[in-house]
Amino acid sequence: MFVYVGTYTGPGKAEGIYVFRMDERSGTLAPVQTVSGVDSPSFLTLHPNRRTLYAVNESGDAGGGVSAFSVESGSGRLAPLGKQSSHGTSPCYVSVDPTGRCALVANYGNGIVSVFPLQPDGSLGQASHVVQHVGSSTNRRQAGPHAHSIVIDPSGQFVLSADLGCDRVFVYRLDAGAGTLSPHDIPYAQVSSGAGPRHIAFHPNQRLAFVNNEIDSSVTSFTWDAERGVLSVNDTRSTLPEDFTGNNSTAQVTVHPNGAFVYVSNRGHDSIAVFSVDRERGKLTPLGHVSSGGKTPRNFNLDPSGTFLHAANQNSGNIVTFRVDPASGLPSPAGHTTAVPAPVCVLFAPSDSA
Repeated sequence: MFVYVGTYTGPGKAEGIYVFRMDERSGTLAPVQTVSGVDSPSFLTLHPNRRTLYAVNESGDAGGGVSAFSVESGSGRLAPLGKQSSHGTSPCYVSVDPTGRCALVANYGNGIVSVFPLQPDGSLGQASHVVQHVGSSTNRRQAGPHAHSIVIDPSGQFVLSADLGCDRVFVYRLDAGAGTLSPHDIPYAQVSSGAGPRHIAFHPNQRLAFVNNEIDSSVTSFTWDAERGVLSVNDTRSTLPEDFTGNNSTAQVTVHPNGAFVYVSNRGHDSIAVFSVDRERGKLTPLGHVSSGGKTPRNFNLDPSGTFLHAANQNSGNIVTFRVDPASGLPSPAGHTTAVPAPVCVLFAPSDSA
């Protein structure tokens, strides 16, 4: 299993993308490659054929970018394939449609989402469509739109984009061949005012979706109607213990591959919140919190088997490995910590198909 780690670069920070090979028995990470010279690759994704990796380049006022890298079969090593402008500022999320025909990018700084056609070798063409979100909410960070993620639903027909600034999850129809987005009949789902939706995770049953709300430290469960393209709220739960009074924001939401558990990272409380989920109704039940083993857990991820969870602690510069109890869903430290400067994204790729 290969593990790709995205980072924030700059003086005193990381060099670029870090590549590891994970021991599937112990969860330990062994270094393979450091890809230097990549500007703040803060979020990563793979092409469905796993031969190309994509990274946003989270630049601010100067404008951001998105880069492509070929993945060497067997070794997992990366080689650059080129870069395109993200057509926005502070791009923070990239995804690829299931057919592998286009990549989509969310620009946090100015609330723009962009679509890029993918060439036969996996490289990025120039943007085929650029969409400006419009809206605002009540929090001081919500004076304008801030697109924080963009994902394709399991059917490949719809695109969902969580916008922190608007308190909305926008819904678009995707034409992957043309590389265009069109607003859906019901153009968005609304979360609570001031919540600040950030990331989206679909349940393995494809009928549920979960959104972590960054500003008010909560997670919202939705029912997803793939025929109508409609999100309906089921439940919203705090990600914090009742007695916590400090500052906090959430960063990542992930569903266990067995569909029984949902996880959210807390930055401030520095923990992973664990919930069980009713697969039919989408109701969430808090199960507890596990220390992330460092400061400011930005992104974390579960390996495809659900055995290991790797938490990237941005401000302590480490990735902590946890073993997940398949019965309780609770992670426990596996005894392994890997030093990586400013880690902010963890991505798994099976080595036999890389």
